[in-house]
Amino acid sequence: MDTNRKTGDGMNATPDFTAPGQLPTDELVRLLGAVPAANIGDAQERIGVASGLSPVWTGAKLAGPAYTVWTRPGDNLFIHKALDGAQAGDVIVINGGGDVSRALIGDLIGIRAKSMGIAGFVIDGAVRDADALAECGLPVFARSVTPAGPYKFGPGRLQIPVAIAGVVVSPGDIVVADADGVVVVRREDADHVLVEAQRIEARETEKRISYEAAMVTG
Repeated sequence: MDTNRKTGDGMNATPDFTAPGQLPTDELVRLLGAVPAANIGDAQERIGVASGLSPVWTGAKLAGPAYTVWTRPGDNLFIHKALDGAQAGDVIVINGGGDVSRALIGDLIGIRAKSMGIAGFVIDGAVRDADALAECGLPVFARSVTPAGPYKFGPGRLQIPVAIAGVVVSPGDIVVADADGVVVVRREDADHVLVEAQRIEARETEKRISYEAAMVTG
């Protein structure tokens, strides 16, 4: 499907909107990942937005199905276990209780995840080794950065619904994140949200072109 994404000169044709219920997950991930997170949030009536989680390094972006982790604050044993079960393309989504006293991942986990093809991490908690994570190119979104390392005792849970920044994420939900932050799309709503998000993006592009033209002529 040709979605006619924005070109370098700012022009954009009307997208080809696909009817809901027709796209496999990998195609939904690809197409939702091409839409700004803000437009996806708008398409969901501003719900599903995980406020307070930010990219650890400038330019980080991700999109993929959620592989969920619920861990004791400050403990990353079950994040290591998640890497044994997650698949290439997954986004590992971690409820770390919002704790910012200890980092749940650093560059060693990041390099391992990158080598597996993991799409990235979304963590309601802290991380460390920000520069090294940027260097390896692994997108990570978290609440904060700290040099303090984690415990490794557990307990934890894998692949159950978890909460991050007040948003419930179930395994397989589609997570999209960019410079503005993180949005979560329920898998059963994803086709409809894609159509609406593309429409919103197209309308905003038309307005942007109109405003830029008015600036030139004015």
